Amino acid sequence: MGVFLLILLQVIFPVFALLGLGALLHRRLRFDPRTLSRLTGSVLLPALVFANLYEARFEATLVLQVALFLLLQNGLLMLAAEAAARWLRLEARTASTFRNSIVLFNSGNFGLPVSQLVFAAQPVGMSIQVIVTLFQTLVTNTYGLFNAMRVETPGWRALRGLALNPIVLAMLAGIALQATGLRLPDFIWRPIDTVASAFLAVALFTLGAQIAGLRLRRPSLPLLLTATGRLLISPALALTLILALGLDGVTAQALLIAGSFPCSRNMAQFAMEHGNDPDYAAEAVLLTTLLSSLTVAATVFAAQQLFG
Repeated sequence: MGVFLLILLQVIFPVFALLGLGALLHRRLRFDPRTLSRLTGSVLLPALVFANLYEARFEATLVLQVALFLLLQNGLLMLAAEAAARWLRLEARTASTFRNSIVLFNSGNFGLPVSQLVFAAQPVGMSIQVIVTLFQTLVTNTYGLFNAMRVETPGWRALRGLALNPIVLAMLAGIALQATGLRLPDFIWRPIDTVASAFLAVALFTLGAQIAGLRLRRPSLPLLLTATGRLLISPALALTLILALGLDGVTAQALLIAGSFPCSRNMAQFAMEHGNDPDYAAEAVLLTTLLSSLTVAATVFAAQQLFG
């Protein structure tokens, strides 16, 4: 109960407070959500990606162990999402968002705070969540972005657009500096860090502005499958892989908890920018974030009982 209340007060409430403020400001000031989305995707998110990669420090053995798990988990989720989209016979733009809603999860502003609470006395757990966040950044800005782009830009043109995307370029720059050990001068690093720090508020304001214009619809089958896949099937798959790979202790706890996080806001931003059923994307983020206040707390409890 203590962990549940901490998650509710320190994670869920701040997220919804910023979403609500974004919606309120949009009603009064009439933001352009598409412009805000492009600002986030072209400036703020690249800065955040670069900063995370530039500052990260990991042990090689832990990275390899967690990377194997994440490759298997994400590969299976991609296959399941593709199969479900075909079974539902979704329109191309809705199918793009549905696939992203299953595979992409909120490992940044949700996952990291949760891990800080759960693993306050176990730094390894927090390190694993940072690896998960970086891996999700890679998946989001390769699979997720290409999946969003290919509806209107099929084939090699989408791949070329992906290669020139500022998020991907920032990711490559961060990896290069990480690999070479080069450090940026302080007068260059500080502006990048400042821009990265602005990401969370602007991203939530952007989603709030989009939500402000939504009409609440009756839950659709794709939306219910998104919530089920993201909040129930994903952690069940994570548990299966943890047992199959023989993982235990803090590593197993951290990976099981990470498998239960809600849909990523980046998925909604991609849907807005490329016109891939943005209303459905926003509803998926809201519904899974709200329900995750219960499902994540339950997963934390199960992880501690099974692998504590």
